[in-house]
Amino acid sequence: MCMKLVMPIPHAQANGRVRSCLATQFYVNLQSIMSSLVAVLITACLGIANAEADIFVFTDETGTQHFSDVPDDSRYTLFMHSEVPRLMAVEPQRNQIFSNKKRETYSPEIKRAALSYKLDEALLHAVISAESGYNSRSISNKGAMGLMQLMPDTARRFRVTNSFDPAQNIYAGAQYLSKLLVHFDNNLPLALAAYNAGENNVRKYGDQIPPFPETRAYVIKVMNNYQKFK
Repeated sequence: MCMKLVMPIPHAQANGRVRSCLATQFYVNLQSIMSSLVAVLITACLGIANAEADIFVFTDETGTQHFSDVPDDSRYTLFMHSEVPRLMAVEPQRNQIFSNKKRETYSPEIKRAALSYKLDEALLHAVISAESGYNSRSISNKGAMGLMQLMPDTARRFRVTNSFDPAQNIYAGAQYLSKLLVHFDNNLPLALAAYNAGENNVRKYGDQIPPFPETRAYVIKVMNNYQKFK
């Protein structure tokens, strides 16, 4: 798309005072218009949409459920409605590739933690695969650490002395997720959103998934992983 701006320019023969006044006003107007255009163009380029942040689901022929915020298949039905605007759909920043060997390495500890906090073992696998790709030494750019990407405050809250210790990390993450599920009445998408973005952000948006691109992508990814690991 091409845009043309047509604006009056002060005449070269105007007297000094008038010419100076007109020029000043001209540049003020130009600056204002350009600022507005930049904002519009940035919005268009980023693809920010003022759409509702709904999550949809459908079950395929094998019984596997698929979750998405873009219902691009006629089989999708509404799973969870949210009136919070959806900013844009992006993939999570951490797109880890993990092997079956890594998964098997931590499976015994994951199973024990799941039993201790009455969680589905497949759910813990889904969270870990999305959070760290089973990399126990993983550190995010925000400072989250270990298999379940514990933030320092969360680690202290659950008395973790070493976030890189797989057992401590898994147990603390499982305990935290269990508490979130209780707090949000076993609403798994909200509990996952709180795990990713923090409880306060979920409350801030009226107990709905916050409109953060990473959080929305995270919830959908974990829900899909959960179905695969069941």
